[in-house]
Amino acid sequence: MIQLKVINKSRHALPAYQTPGSAGMDIYADLEASVTIAPLQRVIIPTGLFMEIPRGYEVQIRPRSGMAIKNGITVINAPGTIDSDYRGEVKVGLVNLSDTPYTVEDGERIAQMVLAKHETAVWQEVETLEASDRGAGGFGHTGIKK
Repeated sequence: MIQLKVINKSRHALPAYQTPGSAGMDIYADLEASVTIAPLQRVIIPTGLFMEIPRGYEVQIRPRSGMAIKNGITVINAPGTIDSDYRGEVKVGLVNLSDTPYTVEDGERIAQMVLAKHETAVWQEVETLEASDRGAGGFGHTGIKK
């Protein structure tokens, strides 16, 4: 288990896992007033959270499946990444992909965050790459029967 340092300037609870097997913690809107998102409009919703993420980890901001399926509300840059050296307020970019306006209320669960370990890559420039069965087959290629 990894500890995350957090400053909570919102009026709401810290992000929490909803079940023992959950990978993501729900995060809440921290709003002075409701925000209505028109169809295809993008907005940035504050959370009031400031975190210190350990080096070698990131926090991914992902859509809540219920909001996406029921209302067409999703995270615009899903998954959004919060890097370990960022110290500003966590904000969530939402977009309304439905044909009706949607109102975000203060304290509403707007996204989920997942703590993920990552590696740092070092480039090794080469002249050739090792062959593979797939080769250069791109989008949709892995489902094609030969």
